[in-house]
Amino acid sequence: MNTRTTHTTPDEKDQAAVAAVPGRIVAAWEENDARAFAEVFAQDGTMVLPGVYRKGRQEVRAFMETAFAGPYKSTRVTGTPLDLRFLSPDVAVVVTQGGILAPGETEVSDERAIRATWVVAREDGQWRLAAYQNSPRG
Repeated sequence: MNTRTTHTTPDEKDQAAVAAVPGRIVAAWEENDARAFAEVFAQDGTMVLPGVYRKGRQEVRAFMETAFAGPYKSTRVTGTPLDLRFLSPDVAVVVTQGGILAPGETEVSDERAIRATWVVAREDGQWRLAAYQNSPRG
């Protein structure tokens, strides 16, 4: 993972907390827990997926409840960090690659492989997703 700073030098605690945000999503997905998934987002955070735009925790939670009951049921998600950089003491960008693993898969198929951008911001002392967007890896 390429870790570099842009405007500020974060301390190790903040670097670790930002780097852990994708793991919080992976853990919520593993449990099919839409509430825990949505709680990773800022109150007005956005989630953009191909063909999907949701804003705010309630919309993200509702989308994931439906997804976990339908197309994402019994799936897992994985991601590997490619880049992490701080834009300010309270805002960072993480870029990952990964995707959805169908039941029984150990590697992401080409058709489900993605790259994602995570804008992470400190909100009430906790690092949360201000914006998440992914695109097919292609």
